[in-house]
Amino acid sequence: MKKLMICLALAAVCSLGAMAQKFALVDMDYVLRNVPSYEMANEQLNQVSQRWEREVTELSKEAETMYKNYQSEMVFLTDDQKKAREEEIVAKEKEVTDLRYKYFGPEGELFKKRQSLMKPIQEDVYNAVKAVSEERGYQVIFDRASSQSIVFASPKIDVSNEVLAKLGYAK
Repeated sequence: MKKLMICLALAAVCSLGAMAQKFALVDMDYVLRNVPSYEMANEQLNQVSQRWEREVTELSKEAETMYKNYQSEMVFLTDDQKKAREEEIVAKEKEVTDLRYKYFGPEGELFKKRQSLMKPIQEDVYNAVKAVSEERGYQVIFDRASSQSIVFASPKIDVSNEVLAKLGYAK
């Protein structure tokens, strides 16, 4: 009898703990697609990226042209002229590499630009998710867009539209 009472008490405590946990899902892709400032920032990043890519491509073509000219004129050049031309070509190729790294490297201009444009938007979305969580009493809100392990989830626990409403973009 004593064991039965302990088991029942333990089961009651476990079930209370399981019932107290509330969770929800948010689709961050959906939320961000419906935030106009995010779309504008993405467009701005694309334009800057394309402009920088054109600049790098033009410089690369210059280096390629220099090399082709060098190959065609090589038989007419002295050893000193060959060496000077080779150094010019190597310098131009290094300039291309440096420029590409400056714009697109891990700490490059594109990374910095993305940080400056996206960080305020991401903070606003985070604060909206946090506010919904606190209002509705959720302990955890999972990102449906980044979780590949969610096979099915009830639409009842998706709070994406509530997050959009908190941001001022009601659906």
